[in-house]
Amino acid sequence: MGADGCYGPTRLIRPGPALLRLATAHSLREIRLATRADAVLLSPVFPTRSHPGGKVLGPVRFREIARQARLPVIALGGMTPHSARRLAGFAWAAIDGLVRKAG
Repeated sequence: MGADGCYGPTRLIRPGPALLRLATAHSLREIRLATRADAVLLSPVFPTRSHPGGKVLGPVRFREIARQARLPVIALGGMTPHSARRLAGFAWAAIDGLVRKAG
């Protein structure tokens, strides 16, 4: 398909032909299961519009987990330029946080 990589739950990450493999995780336990991944997207760090009222890690717990991980950890969930500054020194990714709303 011409993809440069893939992502998904740790149980679905498989070895592949030079693809970047990103696992999704919500805890240190899930990160430790990501033995075939190149990095892990750990979420949700902050509240998200897609899961209002859902449980979040927060910046302190995110840092604790990320520091114990053996793989690079990327913050996801509620990430905006402002929330990213609260995680200085860590990588982050955003899906909804960089979209400007009309009006």
